[in-house]
Amino acid sequence: MENNQQKNKIIIRETSEKDVPLIMDFVKSMADFEKLSDKLLSTEEILKESLFGENIYAEAMIAELEGESAGFMIFFHNFSSFTGKPGLFIEDIFVHEKFRGLGIGKALMIHCAKIAKERNCGRIDWNVLDWNPARDFYEHCGGQCHDEWVVYRLEEKGINELSNQN
Repeated sequence: MENNQQKNKIIIRETSEKDVPLIMDFVKSMADFEKLSDKLLSTEEILKESLFGENIYAEAMIAELEGESAGFMIFFHNFSSFTGKPGLFIEDIFVHEKFRGLGIGKALMIHCAKIAKERNCGRIDWNVLDWNPARDFYEHCGGQCHDEWVVYRLEEKGINELSNQN
């Protein structure tokens, strides 16, 4: 599925294995922006296996503006027992600084919404760091901050410890 926005010639395209180095560059740029580079464990090999291997865990899209890679998005399906439908979870959405304000993020969000609609998803979820100025953009797109929900995470060390308990 491609989404052409004529005004700025934005193209949202699906990715293939040949895009893994580009996706990794976007992940690194996002980690730098979020001041989380020290937490980055992913590699091109891990991305290749997770996005294009035997068990595909997520999908990635690239946003291009006039032939330049401007942004990306990684998402996967989840499920809501409340809606009884699948949902999409946007794991990553990132636009390079020089392309911000040109409609790239909006084009990615619209593309994701079209996928969710085609796949009969009940909702789209994503997390945003509390200091990220993109929060205003997400609210402009119709996103709602759910302050009553607190995000918990069990990382690899905790998974290992918990799985070893009887």
